[in-house]
Amino acid sequence: MKLLATLAAVSPLLLPAAAQVSGSGATTRYWDCCKPSCAWPGKGSLAQGPLGTCDRSDNPLSDGGSTRSGCDSGGSAYMCSSHSPWAVDDNTAYGWAAVRINGQTENDWCCACYELTFTGGPVNGKKMIVQATNTGGDLGQNHFDIAMPGGGVGIFNGCTDQWGSPANGWGDRYGGIHSRSECDGFPEKLKPGCYWRFDWFGNADNPPVNFRQVDCPAEIVAKSGCRRN
Repeated sequence: MKLLATLAAVSPLLLPAAAQVSGSGATTRYWDCCKPSCAWPGKGSLAQGPLGTCDRSDNPLSDGGSTRSGCDSGGSAYMCSSHSPWAVDDNTAYGWAAVRINGQTENDWCCACYELTFTGGPVNGKKMIVQATNTGGDLGQNHFDIAMPGGGVGIFNGCTDQWGSPANGWGDRYGGIHSRSECDGFPEKLKPGCYWRFDWFGNADNPPVNFRQVDCPAEIVAKSGCRRN
């Protein structure tokens, strides 16, 4: 056991197979503006965290995760606009997602990162690294609900309270807006993530993926404020 621990410290590729989560899965999209579930304290073994949230004016909260979600009565913590996806290059993007992974719980995946390789649609062959930040209570197994402004609020809607969106969010409650031009009417801080969907992501409609757990890029951790041990 001591030798295994030494080897694992030298090379992550030598970690036991059980520590390497991978498989094939599904994707959807959402942006509900609510405080993500991994923003509450005590979710998994974290070296840094919990996940950061913002107030109604999109200012970061320094509350240790204690503020009630803006989607709950009397709450005032919301998703931060900085947790929008972005393109690293033509074939790579970074972002965040609500997830549900077969055989795992929040304690296993909160703030873990996964490399998604898209296997269909206009993003076929492209890769995206997402950090798991939210529970997907209505998701299937091995399912990644990618956070992108204008992607649809789904079950909950904090966007009307935070940003003054229409009552069901922007566009359809499930699926969101339909065209890039609709992004033009978004709050300035949400426009880049909205345009990303139609530019880098090619307006892909729930493409399938192969996924594997990876170390979180420093750029993602710098924005989320959350990192697993």
